[in-house]
Amino acid sequence: MRFTLGKDEKLKSKKAIEQLFAEGSRIKSFPLQLIYLKTTHHSEALVQAGFTVPKRAVKLAVDRNRIKRIMREVYRKNKHLFSENLKEHYVFMFIYMTNKELKHDDLELSIKNISEKFSTKITNNEQS
Repeated sequence: MRFTLGKDEKLKSKKAIEQLFAEGSRIKSFPLQLIYLKTTHHSEALVQAGFTVPKRAVKLAVDRNRIKRIMREVYRKNKHLFSENLKEHYVFMFIYMTNKELKHDDLELSIKNISEKFSTKITNNEQS
């Protein structure tokens, strides 16, 4: 497994993002929220991910960009947790939900919790 976050793994399609927010399911683990949707996309990657920090929560663009950079780094290191058991294509959107800038370790713990919740939901949906 390569620990990179390439161009084909980033969620950029406006249509896919709109569909994700309209039809996607949500998982929360403070301070992050994951919206995911099973879909078909033309990328080789099983998962395409996007990251956002609301302007309402974090006012300064410098801080928002720093938080997004840290979120991408944490996801890049732990993306294998999401794609281990996947057989179909998914799109993800990670949303930062607090107005305080948290440390790298806190975000990593949150990503790991979300990946556990996601894998249990997916396995439950496949069995039923």
